[in-house]
Amino acid sequence: MNIILLGPPGAGKGTQAKQIQEFYKLPHISTGDILRENINNNTSLGLKAKSYMSRGELVPDELLITIIKDRLSKKDCEKGFMLDGYPRTIPQADALQMILTESGEIVDAVVNISVDDEELIKRLSGRRMCKCGTSYHVMFNPPEKEDICNTCNGKLYQRDDDRSEAIRNRLNVYKKQTQPLINYYDSKKILRTIDGSKEIPQIFEDIKKVLDEYDQ
Repeated sequence: MNIILLGPPGAGKGTQAKQIQEFYKLPHISTGDILRENINNNTSLGLKAKSYMSRGELVPDELLITIIKDRLSKKDCEKGFMLDGYPRTIPQADALQMILTESGEIVDAVVNISVDDEELIKRLSGRRMCKCGTSYHVMFNPPEKEDICNTCNGKLYQRDDDRSEAIRNRLNVYKKQTQPLINYYDSKKILRTIDGSKEIPQIFEDIKKVLDEYDQ
């Protein structure tokens, strides 16, 4: 089963992806995670990507396509995969189609998690991160001590792309470049839209109802 998760920044794709990964035993391929790993390691790709991500802009297609093609060729993707954060544009979707066609594969389902803008801004502006990878939210999941990580006692920080100005830019970029993917995959009759404003467990139950149709 090959699936794609769609949704604007802050829609909860990462949270749902973890549950899907555990339940269906699919490798979770997050371009965001791969890019941030490169940024943290100061690789040439990371340095190029950082200049775009810090402004809330999308990383150019040519960088992402190379990453995705290499990742999908790994052994753990032989029985299926879950893409989170790719594709984000029609050209990226076309590139993915070409990559899969070469190996005789298809995208089985596209899960679109939908959340309104005001809720997204509230979610993203309150997010705080730690260098160890643990994330918090000042309203929904605060640390025990203000600005201190429960796991490693490191000082929490706000990502550049979680600041208000960058959030609004990210949402505008999403609507302009990524929203058309909804029509793209809807025309292929593989798009399923999920209400992302519900409680996390209920969202996952709704996703399971969709994916169980393909998990045969």
